Amino acid sequence: MLSERSYTTIISPVISEKSAIQKTNSNTYVFKVAKDADKKEITSSIEDIFGVKVSSVRVLNSKFKNKRNRFGSYKTSTYKKAYVTLEDGKEINLENPFK
Repeated sequence: MLSERSYTTIISPVISEKSAIQKTNSNTYVFKVAKDADKKEITSSIEDIFGVKVSSVRVLNSKFKNKRNRFGSYKTSTYKKAYVTLEDGKEINLENPFK
């Protein structure tokens, strides 16, 4: 059963060169998740939303970075990232995930 919390747990997929390499090599997808989400909640949200079976979840807290531009310096926001490994033969279509 899909709940509102399932949709607020997963914020967005992380699209980068590293995440693309992990997707092809080890069937691992990277998502930006809510700061108060735990592994069980992330697993159930991915399984509910995308309809796939999750084999493992690794979570890390990303720290802020100090950035500078010509107007001054600032800090980027902190966020939580989840590396979700799916079972063999399963995949998520991030362009149209609800198909």
